[in-house]
Amino acid sequence: METWFLILAALCISFLLKPLLSLFIPSISKPTDQPKLPPGPTPIPFIGRLLWLRRSFSEIEPILRNLRAQYGPIITIRIGSRPAVFISNRSLAHQALIQNGAVFADRPPALPTNKIVSSNQHNISSAVYGPTWRLLRRNLTSEILHPSRVKSYGEARKWVLDILINRLGSESQSQSKGIRVVDHFQYAMFCLLVLMCFGDKLNEDQIKEIEGVQRRLLLSFGRFNILNFWPKLTKILLKNRWNALFQLRKEQEDVLIPLIRARQKAKNERLSRKDNDKDDDFVLAYVDTLWDLQISDEKEKRKLSEGEIVSLCSEFLNAGTDTTSTALQWIMANIVKYPQVQDKLFAEIKGVVAETEEEVKEEVLHKLPYLKAVILEGLRRHPPGHFVLPHAVTQDVVWMVMWCPRTVVSISWWLIWGWTQRCGRTPWHSSLRGS
Repeated sequence: METWFLILAALCISFLLKPLLSLFIPSISKPTDQPKLPPGPTPIPFIGRLLWLRRSFSEIEPILRNLRAQYGPIITIRIGSRPAVFISNRSLAHQALIQNGAVFADRPPALPTNKIVSSNQHNISSAVYGPTWRLLRRNLTSEILHPSRVKSYGEARKWVLDILINRLGSESQSQSKGIRVVDHFQYAMFCLLVLMCFGDKLNEDQIKEIEGVQRRLLLSFGRFNILNFWPKLTKILLKNRWNALFQLRKEQEDVLIPLIRARQKAKNERLSRKDNDKDDDFVLAYVDTLWDLQISDEKEKRKLSEGEIVSLCSEFLNAGTDTTSTALQWIMANIVKYPQVQDKLFAEIKGVVAETEEEVKEEVLHKLPYLKAVILEGLRRHPPGHFVLPHAVTQDVVWMVMWCPRTVVSISWWLIWGWTQRCGRTPWHSSLRGS
């Protein structure tokens, strides 16, 4: 019901707005010599933006394919209050993000609903280009994703592998119709990320509670997109939906903040013990690295608030769960589909693993080049994410004879790396690289 009301209101405003603006601002109707935005479908004021905001990324992608055939590899679409430029050509993307990386390094202003879950853009994926973004990104890459730190999580990965094997084994004995492996991949990856984030091996109920609140918030964004259309109006007309968003955020904080506080308490107790040098079981967690960070806020240095730490932890958990489990699902599906790949992979593994061993140790992974080729080909043919994070230019710029104001530039990953006609005709097992 509220959608039809917004459409009717938008129609009325659309008919009245331009004549009024032309009357009071005559220059608005006069042509200018300013370079044009990249081509795209003719926008329908208000209504078009509303319809775009109601679509998810999975619904936008097939539309972009059709628009690319009509308008070319650079397309402008009016989504929300700012034009969005989609680049779907690998050469153009390289020019934008690599050769002109400093110009395209910014992030667009967050939508009102995204500001709530990102603590006003205080996470890596949405923070504007500047000191805060650099600090958060450097902290993640140096403290958690550095090779030496990744190696320290070896025991955690072994724990998660045991969980995955036990769950698959128990379900295979209880079910005769087959196993939905992606659910087990997702759960195993989430267990690993929870341990890396909070530093503790939580029980299944706790992990399910965290997973549930994260999943509910993630899957609800589609129904909250409409709130970004004229927020001042939707806060009146769709007050219950705004309250539902705030409630989901509160539930997330109620689940994650106790874990954050418990980890901080455990860390303080560990530091106060005299035998703290003998604590060999301690492994640095992501949340451990966040408490002492100092961010610049209105010319003053301050520590991150609990809400901002919740947003960063949520980003960490979401970023690695579905992407990794989706990639694993596609790779395993192709190994099953092509027996010759499976046979060659099995022979390679048997060449480096003793007959008495049941698992492949991490120490011998560098001796498995065909396994690496299978993984890389799976990621190339089936990238888990079809869009990179939105970028914005740091200044108005004329690029490729087109005007790019301080606006969103979103890169269609599927069209850049994925399914060209040539690789679409090539059998999966024949296109393995490095094999």
